[in-house]
Amino acid sequence: MTLAPPARLARYGAAFADLDAPFAFVDLDALWVNADRMLARSAGKPIRLASKSLRCRAVAALILERDVGFRGQLTFTLPEALWLAEQGLRDLVVAYPSADRGALRDLARLTAADPAGAPVLMVDCVEHLDLIAAAVGPVQAPLRLCLDFDAAYWLGGGRVRIGAKRTPVRTPEQAVALAREIAARPGVTLVGLMSYEGHIAGVGDRIPGSPLKSRAIARMQGASYRELRARRAAAIAAVGAVADLEFVNAGGTGDLERVAAESAITEATAGSGFYAPHLFDNYAAFALEPAAMFALPVVRRPGPGVVTALGGGYLASGVAAADRAPRPYLPPGLALDPQEGAGEVQTPLHGRTADALRIGDSVYFRHCKAGELCERFDRLYLLAGDRIVDEVPTYRGEGRTFL
Repeated sequence: MTLAPPARLARYGAAFADLDAPFAFVDLDALWVNADRMLARSAGKPIRLASKSLRCRAVAALILERDVGFRGQLTFTLPEALWLAEQGLRDLVVAYPSADRGALRDLARLTAADPAGAPVLMVDCVEHLDLIAAAVGPVQAPLRLCLDFDAAYWLGGGRVRIGAKRTPVRTPEQAVALAREIAARPGVTLVGLMSYEGHIAGVGDRIPGSPLKSRAIARMQGASYRELRARRAAAIAAVGAVADLEFVNAGGTGDLERVAAESAITEATAGSGFYAPHLFDNYAAFALEPAAMFALPVVRRPGPGVVTALGGGYLASGVAAADRAPRPYLPPGLALDPQEGAGEVQTPLHGRTADALRIGDSVYFRHCKAGELCERFDRLYLLAGDRIVDEVPTYRGEGRTFL
């Protein structure tokens, strides 16, 4: 399914004719196309869902219920993982270390009751182990841990780092040292290893109007991946000699085909690719269908060639820049005002189609990233064809705002 903008606009107009904006929705037809394309790129390697990108239990459940290559969830906080476990979910891995002592004690209780099904906690240093021990004390069953291995690319003899500043565990020797420290502590056990190359998976290599920058990014990513693949394989083999690893996780929406080719990796991760925010328009290796959007009502007409929508200042995280802003998607031919951008209470829009819009019409926007959209709306309308087939709460709609 690849619909031209006019056909999409007609579908959305029919589906939401009786609904007043602002609202957010997921186009299920597009989401399933994206899911199939990601599975094809992962080449049979299971994909774990990144919950921070979805932030909606109902959408995650729909994907996991397909049972065609998706498994478990990579959560973003320990309280979130515990909440999901309360709902009966298993196979949960917390992607980031936790310093929440109360949640750690709750995890210890849950692990005692369900040693094999309790969430797995991320660690990358002895300090994490000390904090866990101090928070939970003696345990009835050891807490299950995952070791986070650095995937950043270092240039200039280690003076320049390209990639997220995550874990300090960079070498196979450091990974083995931490694995041995975990093995020496009776209150914890190492069951997984994770390594996320965000500078490859989360950075597009096809920047519109910037061929030189695009080539530079592609070269950097290729060189980084060649270095990482060898170093990561050595770390996995070394840690595997110390601990019985149940899973090795890596990757993201942007590099599933690379992770699929690494025999040492047992599973990939993806989340944003289901919604396909505009950040993922800039990749040469694949294409996705816009699936998650929000609608704003036109409420003013300041002058010829411009209309003003209500709200819209839903900026994505990261370094503050123009590419973090949402983009008007439908109807085509609209752009943000360069002086006002996407505003807290109003968003002026310029373009050739502005004069054709009436007060009360909806403009459909795409967010830059995926998960943060659901922090702005308490529900998502699920669309199939030209009909709303369900209305489901986001995390926010369930009264849960973890970050």
